[in-house]
Amino acid sequence: MNVGGASVPRPPPTYKEALAWLYSLQRFGIKLGLENTRRLLDELSRSGGFQAAVGDLEIALPWKVIHVAGTNGKGSVCAMIDSICRVRGYRTGLFTSPHLITFRERIRANGEMISEEAAADGLTTIRNLVADWDPHPTFFEVTTALALKYFSETNIDVAILETGLGGRLDATNAVQSDVSVITQIDFDHEEWLGNTLAEIATEKAGIIKPRIPVVCAPQRPEAEKVIRARAADCEAPLQFVTESYDGSPIALRGHYQKQNAAVAIAALRAAKACPELSRRIDVDDSAIARGLVTIDWPARFQTWDDRTIIDGAHNPAAARALAETWREVFGDQKATLVLAVLSDKNLRGICGALAPITDSVILPRIRSERAAAPEALAKVLSNITPTLPCSIAPTVRKALNLAHAKRNPILVTGSLHFAGEVLAHLSGEPGAFEECAQ
Repeated sequence: MNVGGASVPRPPPTYKEALAWLYSLQRFGIKLGLENTRRLLDELSRSGGFQAAVGDLEIALPWKVIHVAGTNGKGSVCAMIDSICRVRGYRTGLFTSPHLITFRERIRANGEMISEEAAADGLTTIRNLVADWDPHPTFFEVTTALALKYFSETNIDVAILETGLGGRLDATNAVQSDVSVITQIDFDHEEWLGNTLAEIATEKAGIIKPRIPVVCAPQRPEAEKVIRARAADCEAPLQFVTESYDGSPIALRGHYQKQNAAVAIAALRAAKACPELSRRIDVDDSAIARGLVTIDWPARFQTWDDRTIIDGAHNPAAARALAETWREVFGDQKATLVLAVLSDKNLRGICGALAPITDSVILPRIRSERAAAPEALAKVLSNITPTLPCSIAPTVRKALNLAHAKRNPILVTGSLHFAGEVLAHLSGEPGAFEECAQ
Protein backbone atom coordinates (compact mmCIF):
# COMPACT_ATOMS: atom_id res chain seq x y z
CA MET A 1 0.00 0.00 0.00
CA ASN A 2 1.39 3.44 -0.98
CA VAL A 3 0.38 6.67 0.72
CA GLY A 4 1.96 9.88 -0.59
CA GLY A 5 4.69 7.86 -2.29
CA ALA A 6 5.63 6.07 0.93
CA SER A 7 5.11 2.40 1.50
CA VAL A 8 2.74 1.69 4.38
CA PRO A 9 2.43 -1.88 5.70
CA ARG A 10 -0.93 -3.50 5.18
CA PRO A 11 -2.84 -4.09 8.39
CA PRO A 12 -2.95 -7.75 9.41
CA PRO A 13 -6.06 -9.65 8.30
CA THR A 14 -9.02 -9.47 10.64
CA TYR A 15 -10.62 -12.59 12.09
CA LYS A 16 -13.40 -12.43 9.51
CA GLU A 17 -10.92 -12.02 6.66
CA ALA A 18 -8.79 -14.91 7.89
CA LEU A 19 -11.87 -17.08 8.28
CA ALA A 20 -13.05 -16.17 4.79
CA TRP A 21 -9.75 -17.49 3.44
CA LEU A 22 -10.09 -20.68 5.48
CA TYR A 23 -13.61 -21.33 4.20
CA SER A 24 -12.44 -20.69 0.65
CA LEU A 25 -10.34 -23.84 1.04
CA GLN A 26 -13.52 -25.90 0.97
CA ARG A 27 -13.20 -25.71 -2.80
CA PHE A 28 -10.44 -28.31 -2.45
CA GLY A 29 -13.00 -30.70 -0.93
CA ILE A 30 -12.08 -33.60 1.33
CA LYS A 31 -8.71 -35.19 0.64
CA LEU A 32 -7.85 -38.02 2.98
CA GLY A 33 -4.14 -38.45 3.60
CA LEU A 34 -1.40 -37.42 6.02
CA GLU A 35 1.31 -35.98 3.76
CA ASN A 36 0.10 -32.37 3.76
CA THR A 37 -0.45 -32.34 7.52
CA ARG A 38 2.98 -33.80 8.21
CA ARG A 39 4.58 -31.26 5.90
CA LEU A 40 2.60 -28.40 7.43
CA LEU A 41 3.52 -29.32 11.01
CA ASP A 42 7.12 -29.90 9.98
CA GLU A 43 7.43 -26.45 8.40
CA LEU A 44 5.62 -24.76 11.29
CA SER A 45 8.10 -26.43 13.62
CA ARG A 46 11.09 -25.32 11.53
CA SER A 47 9.80 -21.75 11.41
CA GLY A 48 9.60 -21.58 15.18
CA GLY A 49 5.81 -21.31 15.30
CA PHE A 50 5.30 -24.80 16.66
CA GLN A 51 6.97 -27.16 19.11
CA ALA A 52 7.23 -30.71 17.81
CA ALA A 53 9.64 -33.51 17.07
CA VAL A 54 9.15 -34.56 13.46
CA GLY A 55 9.67 -38.27 12.88
CA ASP A 56 9.39 -40.49 9.82
CA LEU A 57 5.71 -41.25 10.41
CA GLU A 58 4.14 -39.27 13.27
CA ILE A 59 4.68 -35.84 14.75
CA ALA A 60 5.69 -36.15 18.42
CA LEU A 61 4.27 -33.37 20.59
CA PRO A 62 5.50 -32.15 23.99
CA TRP A 63 2.22 -32.98 25.71
CA LYS A 64 0.07 -36.05 26.28
CA VAL A 65 -2.28 -36.82 23.40
CA ILE A 66 -5.54 -38.74 23.61
CA HIS A 67 -6.84 -39.47 20.11
CA VAL A 68 -10.51 -40.34 19.64
CA ALA A 69 -12.21 -41.89 16.60
CA GLY A 70 -15.60 -43.50 16.07
CA THR A 71 -18.96 -42.91 14.44
CA ASN A 72 -21.05 -41.70 17.37
CA GLY A 73 -20.11 -40.44 20.82
CA LYS A 74 -16.56 -39.34 20.06
CA GLY A 75 -17.30 -35.66 20.68
CA SER A 76 -18.97 -36.42 24.01
CA VAL A 77 -16.07 -38.67 25.07
CA CYS A 78 -13.59 -35.91 24.16
CA ALA A 79 -15.58 -33.34 26.14
CA MET A 80 -15.75 -35.67 29.15
CA ILE A 81 -12.00 -36.30 29.13
CA ASP A 82 -11.39 -32.57 28.82
CA SER A 83 -13.73 -31.68 31.69
CA ILE A 84 -12.29 -34.31 34.05
CA CYS A 85 -8.71 -33.26 33.31
CA ARG A 86 -9.47 -29.58 33.86
CA VAL A 87 -11.07 -30.07 37.28
CA ARG A 88 -7.99 -32.11 38.22
CA GLY A 89 -5.85 -29.10 37.38
CA TYR A 90 -4.41 -30.10 34.00
CA ARG A 91 -4.26 -27.53 31.22
CA THR A 92 -6.09 -29.03 28.25
CA GLY A 93 -6.33 -28.54 24.52
CA LEU A 94 -9.59 -29.77 22.97
CA PHE A 95 -9.98 -30.12 19.21
CA THR A 96 -13.40 -31.19 17.91
CA SER A 97 -15.67 -30.75 14.90
CA PRO A 98 -17.98 -29.58 13.55
CA HIS A 99 -18.84 -26.37 15.37
CA LEU A 100 -22.37 -25.26 16.17
CA ILE A 101 -22.34 -21.44 16.21
CA THR A 102 -18.77 -20.20 15.84
CA PHE A 103 -15.67 -21.74 14.29
CA ARG A 104 -13.80 -20.94 17.51
CA GLU A 105 -15.66 -23.77 19.28
CA ARG A 106 -13.43 -26.28 17.47
CA ILE A 107 -10.29 -25.20 19.31
CA ARG A 108 -10.32 -24.73 23.10
CA ALA A 109 -7.49 -24.29 25.57
CA ASN A 110 -8.34 -24.95 29.20
CA GLY A 111 -12.04 -24.73 28.42
CA GLU A 112 -11.85 -21.39 26.59
CA MET A 113 -12.38 -21.01 22.85
CA ILE A 114 -9.49 -19.71 20.79
CA SER A 115 -9.72 -15.93 20.59
CA GLU A 116 -10.50 -14.17 17.32
CA GLU A 117 -7.06 -12.54 17.42
CA ALA A 118 -5.21 -15.84 17.94
CA ALA A 119 -7.25 -17.53 15.20
CA ALA A 120 -6.55 -14.69 12.77
CA ASP A 121 -2.82 -14.64 13.60
CA GLY A 122 -2.48 -18.41 13.30
CA LEU A 123 -4.40 -18.62 10.04
CA THR A 124 -2.36 -15.76 8.58
CA THR A 125 0.88 -17.55 9.44
CA ILE A 126 -0.36 -20.75 7.83
CA ARG A 127 -1.72 -18.92 4.79
CA ASN A 128 1.67 -17.34 4.11
CA LEU A 129 3.38 -20.70 4.59
CA VAL A 130 1.21 -22.65 2.12
CA ALA A 131 0.58 -19.96 -0.49
CA ASP A 132 2.37 -21.84 -3.30
CA TRP A 133 1.73 -25.43 -2.21
CA ASP A 134 0.46 -27.97 -4.69
CA PRO A 135 -1.55 -29.81 -3.55
CA HIS A 136 -2.90 -27.08 -1.31
CA PRO A 137 -3.90 -28.06 2.24
CA THR A 138 -7.62 -28.50 2.82
CA PHE A 139 -9.90 -26.75 5.32
CA PHE A 140 -9.52 -29.53 7.88
CA GLU A 141 -5.76 -29.88 7.44
CA VAL A 142 -5.29 -26.16 8.07
CA THR A 143 -7.70 -26.24 11.02
CA THR A 144 -5.82 -29.16 12.57
CA ALA A 145 -2.52 -27.31 12.20
CA LEU A 146 -4.06 -24.15 13.68
CA ALA A 147 -5.27 -26.11 16.71
CA LEU A 148 -1.90 -27.74 17.37
CA LYS A 149 -0.06 -24.44 16.88
CA TYR A 150 -2.39 -22.76 19.37
CA PHE A 151 -2.01 -25.58 21.89
CA SER A 152 1.75 -25.19 21.64
CA GLU A 153 1.45 -21.46 22.35
CA THR A 154 -0.86 -21.93 25.34
CA ASN A 155 1.39 -24.43 27.13
CA ILE A 156 -1.12 -27.25 27.63
CA ASP A 157 -0.53 -30.52 29.49
CA VAL A 158 -2.82 -32.79 27.48
CA ALA A 159 -4.45 -32.59 24.04
CA ILE A 160 -7.72 -34.37 23.25
CA LEU A 161 -8.05 -34.74 19.48
CA GLU A 162 -11.24 -35.85 17.73
CA THR A 163 -10.89 -37.22 14.22
CA GLY A 164 -12.75 -35.37 11.52
CA LEU A 165 -13.47 -38.26 9.15
CA GLY A 166 -12.45 -41.88 9.60
CA GLY A 167 -9.08 -42.17 11.29
CA ARG A 168 -6.39 -43.89 9.24
CA LEU A 169 -6.01 -40.99 6.80
CA ASP A 170 -7.50 -38.25 8.96
CA ALA A 171 -5.25 -35.20 9.49
CA THR A 172 -5.22 -35.76 13.26
CA ASN A 173 -3.56 -39.15 12.71
CA ALA A 174 -0.30 -37.44 11.75
CA VAL A 175 0.27 -36.93 15.48
CA GLN A 176 1.77 -39.50 17.85
CA SER A 177 -0.75 -40.36 20.57
CA ASP A 178 -0.48 -41.72 24.11
CA VAL A 179 -3.90 -43.40 24.06
CA SER A 180 -6.13 -44.36 21.11
CA VAL A 181 -9.89 -44.35 21.78
CA ILE A 182 -12.57 -45.83 19.51
CA THR A 183 -16.22 -45.13 20.25
CA GLN A 184 -19.19 -46.91 18.70
CA ILE A 185 -18.74 -47.68 15.00
CA ASP A 186 -21.73 -47.65 12.69
CA PHE A 187 -22.71 -46.57 9.19
CA ASP A 188 -21.92 -42.98 8.18
CA HIS A 189 -19.83 -41.31 5.47
CA GLU A 190 -19.97 -44.53 3.45
CA GLU A 191 -18.79 -42.74 0.30
CA TRP A 192 -15.45 -42.13 2.02
CA LEU A 193 -15.10 -44.98 4.51
CA GLY A 194 -16.74 -47.99 2.84
CA ASN A 195 -20.08 -49.73 2.63
CA THR A 196 -19.57 -52.44 5.26
CA LEU A 197 -18.91 -52.23 8.99
CA ALA A 198 -15.61 -54.03 8.45
CA GLU A 199 -14.46 -51.43 5.92
CA ILE A 200 -15.53 -48.54 8.15
CA ALA A 201 -13.87 -50.15 11.17
CA THR A 202 -10.64 -50.54 9.19
CA GLU A 203 -10.54 -46.78 8.69
CA LYS A 204 -11.41 -45.99 12.33
CA ALA A 205 -8.91 -48.56 13.66
CA GLY A 206 -6.20 -46.83 11.64
CA ILE A 207 -5.56 -44.57 14.65
CA ILE A 208 -4.13 -47.58 16.54
CA LYS A 209 -0.36 -47.19 16.74
CA PRO A 210 2.42 -49.62 17.72
CA ARG A 211 2.39 -50.45 21.44
CA ILE A 212 0.06 -47.52 22.27
CA PRO A 213 -2.90 -48.56 24.50
CA VAL A 214 -6.34 -48.75 22.91
CA VAL A 215 -9.65 -48.20 24.68
CA CYS A 216 -12.75 -49.26 22.76
CA ALA A 217 -16.50 -49.09 23.22
CA PRO A 218 -18.52 -52.28 22.60
CA GLN A 219 -18.74 -53.04 18.89
CA ARG A 220 -20.67 -55.29 16.57
CA PRO A 221 -18.77 -58.49 15.73
CA GLU A 222 -17.61 -57.33 12.27
CA ALA A 223 -16.06 -54.16 13.72
CA GLU A 224 -14.65 -55.86 16.80
CA LYS A 225 -12.81 -58.43 14.67
CA VAL A 226 -11.10 -55.68 12.68
CA ILE A 227 -10.09 -53.74 15.79
CA ARG A 228 -8.68 -56.82 17.50
CA ALA A 229 -6.64 -57.70 14.43
CA ARG A 230 -5.24 -54.18 14.07
CA ALA A 231 -4.33 -54.01 17.78
CA ALA A 232 -2.62 -57.40 17.57
CA ASP A 233 -0.61 -56.34 14.51
CA CYS A 234 0.51 -53.21 16.38
CA GLU A 235 1.17 -55.08 19.64
CA ALA A 236 -1.11 -52.47 21.22
CA PRO A 237 -2.81 -53.29 24.56
CA LEU A 238 -6.55 -53.39 23.90
CA GLN A 239 -9.43 -52.90 26.34
CA PHE A 240 -13.11 -53.18 25.44
CA VAL A 241 -15.25 -51.19 27.90
CA THR A 242 -18.42 -53.20 28.38
CA GLU A 243 -19.78 -51.61 31.58
CA SER A 244 -21.57 -48.28 31.89
CA TYR A 245 -20.55 -45.67 34.45
CA ASP A 246 -22.98 -45.26 37.36
CA GLY A 247 -20.65 -43.84 40.00
CA SER A 248 -22.00 -40.28 39.96
CA PRO A 249 -24.40 -38.01 38.01
CA ILE A 250 -23.56 -36.97 34.45
CA ALA A 251 -24.69 -33.63 33.07
CA LEU A 252 -25.41 -35.23 29.68
CA ARG A 253 -28.64 -37.24 29.59
CA GLY A 254 -29.20 -40.70 28.19
CA HIS A 255 -27.97 -44.18 29.00
CA TYR A 256 -25.51 -44.06 26.10
CA GLN A 257 -23.74 -41.18 27.81
CA LYS A 258 -23.04 -43.50 30.74
CA GLN A 259 -21.30 -45.78 28.25
CA ASN A 260 -19.39 -42.81 26.85
CA ALA A 261 -18.36 -41.83 30.38
CA ALA A 262 -17.01 -45.34 31.03
CA VAL A 263 -14.94 -45.11 27.85
CA ALA A 264 -13.62 -41.66 28.82
CA ILE A 265 -12.61 -42.87 32.29
CA ALA A 266 -10.91 -45.96 30.87
CA ALA A 267 -8.96 -43.74 28.47
CA LEU A 268 -7.73 -41.59 31.35
CA ARG A 269 -6.71 -44.66 33.31
CA ALA A 270 -4.82 -45.94 30.27
CA ALA A 271 -3.06 -42.59 30.11
CA LYS A 272 -2.18 -42.91 33.80
CA ALA A 273 -0.55 -46.27 33.04
CA CYS A 274 1.61 -44.75 30.29
CA PRO A 275 5.16 -46.17 30.63
CA GLU A 276 6.69 -42.69 30.39
CA LEU A 277 6.28 -41.07 33.80
CA SER A 278 6.37 -37.56 32.33
CA ARG A 279 3.38 -38.35 30.09
CA ARG A 280 1.08 -39.90 32.67
CA ILE A 281 -2.30 -38.41 33.57
CA ASP A 282 -3.48 -39.01 37.11
CA VAL A 283 -7.15 -38.40 37.93
CA ASP A 284 -9.05 -39.55 41.00
CA ASP A 285 -12.70 -40.40 41.65
CA SER A 286 -13.42 -36.89 42.87
CA ALA A 287 -12.14 -35.34 39.63
CA ILE A 288 -14.19 -37.83 37.61
CA ALA A 289 -17.37 -37.00 39.52
CA ARG A 290 -16.84 -33.22 39.32
CA GLY A 291 -15.85 -33.34 35.67
CA LEU A 292 -18.86 -35.37 34.57
CA VAL A 293 -21.42 -33.32 36.48
CA THR A 294 -20.12 -30.00 35.14
CA ILE A 295 -19.59 -30.94 31.49
CA ASP A 296 -21.12 -28.53 28.99
CA TRP A 297 -21.59 -30.09 25.55
CA PRO A 298 -24.50 -28.50 23.61
CA ALA A 299 -26.84 -30.26 21.16
CA ARG A 300 -26.56 -33.62 22.91
CA PHE A 301 -30.12 -34.06 24.19
CA GLN A 302 -29.83 -30.44 25.33
CA THR A 303 -32.78 -29.05 27.27
CA TRP A 304 -33.32 -25.53 25.97
CA ASP A 305 -36.52 -24.83 27.90
CA ASP A 306 -39.19 -26.87 29.66
CA ARG A 307 -40.53 -28.13 26.29
CA THR A 308 -37.64 -28.12 23.85
CA ILE A 309 -34.86 -30.68 23.33
CA ILE A 310 -32.06 -30.05 20.81
CA ASP A 311 -29.92 -32.94 19.58
CA GLY A 312 -27.46 -33.29 16.71
CA ALA A 313 -28.26 -36.90 15.76
CA HIS A 314 -27.20 -37.19 12.10
CA ASN A 315 -27.14 -40.89 11.25
CA PRO A 316 -29.45 -43.85 11.94
CA ALA A 317 -27.48 -45.16 14.94
CA ALA A 318 -27.48 -41.73 16.60
CA ALA A 319 -31.19 -41.34 15.84
CA ARG A 320 -31.92 -44.71 17.46
CA ALA A 321 -29.98 -43.66 20.57
CA LEU A 322 -31.88 -40.36 20.60
CA ALA A 323 -35.23 -42.17 20.41
CA GLU A 324 -34.17 -44.41 23.29
CA THR A 325 -33.22 -41.41 25.41
CA TRP A 326 -36.50 -39.70 24.53
CA ARG A 327 -38.38 -42.71 25.91
CA GLU A 328 -36.20 -42.70 29.06
CA VAL A 329 -37.16 -39.08 29.72
CA PHE A 330 -40.67 -38.72 28.27
CA GLY A 331 -42.04 -42.26 28.41
CA ASP A 332 -44.87 -42.74 25.92
CA GLN A 333 -45.32 -39.01 25.30
CA LYS A 334 -44.56 -38.26 21.67
CA ALA A 335 -42.70 -35.33 20.18
CA THR A 336 -43.43 -32.54 17.81
CA LEU A 337 -40.41 -33.23 15.62
CA VAL A 338 -38.60 -30.31 13.95
CA LEU A 339 -36.33 -32.06 11.49
CA ALA A 340 -33.62 -31.09 9.01
CA VAL A 341 -31.08 -33.55 7.59
CA LEU A 342 -28.15 -33.16 5.22
CA SER A 343 -28.78 -34.64 1.80
CA ASP A 344 -25.83 -37.05 1.88
CA LYS A 345 -27.16 -38.83 4.98
CA ASN A 346 -29.35 -41.92 5.25
CA LEU A 347 -32.70 -40.12 5.25
CA ARG A 348 -34.80 -43.25 5.55
CA GLY A 349 -32.72 -44.65 8.38
CA ILE A 350 -32.90 -41.43 10.40
CA CYS A 351 -36.61 -40.89 9.77
CA GLY A 352 -37.40 -44.52 10.51
CA ALA A 353 -35.70 -44.31 13.91
CA LEU A 354 -37.53 -41.11 14.89
CA ALA A 355 -41.02 -41.80 13.51
CA PRO A 356 -42.15 -44.05 16.42
CA ILE A 357 -41.61 -41.26 18.99
CA THR A 358 -43.20 -38.57 16.81
CA ASP A 359 -46.72 -37.10 16.88
CA SER A 360 -46.19 -34.62 14.02
CA VAL A 361 -43.30 -33.28 11.97
CA ILE A 362 -42.30 -29.77 10.91
CA LEU A 363 -39.67 -29.54 8.17
CA PRO A 364 -37.97 -26.13 7.91
CA ARG A 365 -35.85 -24.85 5.08
CA ILE A 366 -32.43 -24.22 6.57
CA ARG A 367 -29.45 -22.22 5.39
CA SER A 368 -27.07 -25.07 4.62
CA GLU A 369 -26.59 -25.77 0.92
CA ARG A 370 -26.10 -29.42 1.85
CA ALA A 371 -29.55 -29.77 3.43
CA ALA A 372 -32.05 -32.25 2.02
CA ALA A 373 -35.13 -30.52 0.61
CA PRO A 374 -38.06 -30.57 3.06
CA GLU A 375 -40.17 -32.09 0.28
CA ALA A 376 -37.75 -35.02 0.03
CA LEU A 377 -37.93 -35.60 3.78
CA ALA A 378 -41.74 -35.39 3.69
CA LYS A 379 -41.81 -38.08 1.01
CA VAL A 380 -39.53 -40.36 3.03
CA LEU A 381 -41.68 -39.89 6.14
CA SER A 382 -44.92 -40.53 4.26
CA ASN A 383 -43.50 -43.80 2.93
CA ILE A 384 -42.56 -44.88 6.46
CA THR A 385 -45.68 -43.71 8.30
CA PRO A 386 -48.37 -42.44 5.88
CA THR A 387 -50.58 -41.13 8.70
CA LEU A 388 -47.87 -38.98 10.31
CA PRO A 389 -48.78 -35.28 9.86
CA CYS A 390 -46.00 -33.31 8.13
CA SER A 391 -45.76 -29.61 7.33
CA ILE A 392 -43.06 -27.50 5.68
CA ALA A 393 -41.92 -24.20 7.16
CA PRO A 394 -40.04 -21.52 5.20
CA THR A 395 -37.62 -20.70 8.05
CA VAL A 396 -36.35 -22.01 11.36
CA ARG A 397 -38.21 -19.21 13.17
CA LYS A 398 -41.53 -20.20 11.58
CA ALA A 399 -40.90 -23.89 12.32
CA LEU A 400 -40.26 -23.22 16.01
CA ASN A 401 -43.34 -20.99 16.23
CA LEU A 402 -45.47 -23.75 14.71
CA ALA A 403 -43.98 -26.30 17.10
CA HIS A 404 -44.69 -24.16 20.16
CA ALA A 405 -48.31 -23.81 19.05
CA LYS A 406 -48.72 -27.54 19.64
CA ARG A 407 -48.98 -29.22 23.04
CA ASN A 408 -46.33 -31.89 22.70
CA PRO A 409 -42.72 -31.51 23.82
CA ILE A 410 -40.49 -30.43 20.94
CA LEU A 411 -37.54 -32.36 19.52
CA VAL A 412 -35.19 -30.44 17.22
CA THR A 413 -32.77 -32.78 15.45
CA GLY A 414 -31.31 -34.28 12.26
CA SER A 415 -27.94 -32.55 11.99
CA LEU A 416 -25.36 -30.75 14.10
CA HIS A 417 -25.39 -28.00 11.47
CA PHE A 418 -29.13 -27.61 11.97
CA ALA A 419 -28.77 -27.74 15.76
CA GLY A 420 -26.24 -24.92 15.48
CA GLU A 421 -28.58 -22.81 13.37
CA VAL A 422 -31.37 -23.31 15.90
CA LEU A 423 -29.12 -22.50 18.88
CA ALA A 424 -27.90 -19.33 17.15
CA HIS A 425 -31.49 -18.28 16.48
CA LEU A 426 -32.65 -18.99 20.03
CA SER A 427 -29.67 -17.25 21.63
CA GLY A 428 -29.78 -14.27 19.27
CA GLU A 429 -26.22 -14.83 18.04
CA PRO A 430 -25.09 -14.38 14.41
CA GLY A 431 -24.35 -18.08 13.88
CA ALA A 432 -21.98 -20.01 11.67
CA PHE A 433 -23.56 -18.91 8.38
CA GLU A 434 -23.04 -15.21 9.09
CA GLU A 435 -19.57 -15.77 10.57
CA CYS A 436 -18.18 -17.38 7.43
CA ALA A 437 -20.05 -15.16 4.95
CA GLN A 438 -17.60 -13.34 2.76
